Amino acid sequence: MNNILSYIKENKDRFLNELIELLKIPSISADSAYKNDVLNTAEAIKISLEKAGCDIVEICKTDGYPIVYAEKIIDNNLPTVLVYGHYDVQPPDPLDLWDSAPFEPVIKKTELHPEGAIFARGACDDKGQLYMHVKALEFMIATNQLPCNVKFMIEGEEEVGSANLATFVKNNQDKLKNDVILISDTGMIAQDVPSITTGLRGLSYVEVEVTGPNRDLHSGLYGGAVANPINILTKMVASLHDEDNHITIPGFYGKVEELSKEERAEMAKAPFSLDAYKKALDINDVYGETGYTTNERNSIRPTLDVNGIWGGYTGEGAKTVIASKAYAKISMRLVPHQDWEEITQLFTTHFENIAPKGVTVKVKPHHGGQGYVTPINSIGYQAASKAYQDTFGKTPIPQRSGGSIPIVSLFEQELKSKTILMGFGLDSDAIHSPNEHFGIFNYLKGIETIPLFYKHFTELSENQK
Repeated sequence: MNNILSYIKENKDRFLNELIELLKIPSISADSAYKNDVLNTAEAIKISLEKAGCDIVEICKTDGYPIVYAEKIIDNNLPTVLVYGHYDVQPPDPLDLWDSAPFEPVIKKTELHPEGAIFARGACDDKGQLYMHVKALEFMIATNQLPCNVKFMIEGEEEVGSANLATFVKNNQDKLKNDVILISDTGMIAQDVPSITTGLRGLSYVEVEVTGPNRDLHSGLYGGAVANPINILTKMVASLHDEDNHITIPGFYGKVEELSKEERAEMAKAPFSLDAYKKALDINDVYGETGYTTNERNSIRPTLDVNGIWGGYTGEGAKTVIASKAYAKISMRLVPHQDWEEITQLFTTHFENIAPKGVTVKVKPHHGGQGYVTPINSIGYQAASKAYQDTFGKTPIPQRSGGSIPIVSLFEQELKSKTILMGFGLDSDAIHSPNEHFGIFNYLKGIETIPLFYKHFTELSENQK
């Protein structure tokens, strides 16, 4: 598009400063102590969309945090792009592992980011990637180059399961009507290897509670005579995988799609260095399901992981106690065709069945969602591919992601449109971890590439008429 590089160059400092101000707000949806900050972030997004040139911007109430809706309709006969993102962020814990305060953004140069990267919670997931779309829209409107209609739907509960988004979508199908949904909440293979995410894993997230005696007990007087819930829980969790790291829940793999040798061979063409992967994580070796590569294990295979486990005394010094209760939080990443509610029930039944008589077990489902695969022959994918070719000079590689965006399958079900996942983050950006960051190169490259998606999608749509 005309003048896009010069526009970015002229406004680079402003683009960075605006994002930094947004990142300063601790919009942690999982912690009610930050309620006002989450609401203030919604207001900040609203103001940004108004300044970018949207004609209608609304903060739509839900039973939880609000959804920011905006639109710029230039001609009802032209296609409409619906942009989805989220303004809430993960909790920053553990705070002592951050090199700088998580809500005091700093720009630092690194080996991977010689131009610098913004370090802050939410820098990549998803404020930085969301804000690329706001600035891309600003450019198109300011230079009179917006080729089609655009709508925004930005939520504040993605990090806690998007509990109220489904209701909003179902109740506002006319308002959200679109020809394609565009999301930047994923990543690409490398700064010089663009890629488009074509598949997402589903998710089932549960919390388990194991209860033994009716109170904490003295481990000398009662040890060996009653079941220790922490010991029992760790044994139960360990039994969920066999020696090949295959999940042992009966029926768990019943609907798992086995990719063909040809498909796996295509996946293997993506650049990947096992040595670099291990070095980046400071590990001696990789670990996972026997018979699959690292990239297959984290994308096309389901998983089960303990995300937290606790019980008993964990303070300083010693306290010889057998805890009354032990807890764990467990997430299962699912592949397309696995139904998250069915998997949650299979887990619950199995976990209750393997509990010994000396304890009782409760399984509390938290949230979940279906997996998703988008076809690479759609005009949306073709438009994205052309946009990356224009800005990177390379055809992007289609790849399946190990992450989950549970609402993507909901969008297709309710809005009858495909989702295109144009992510500009890197695996090394430490999303959900201390020292999360987003490269300045990636941020500005997104602002450069997104308007070209609009251009190509509009042209391809018009050619199909």
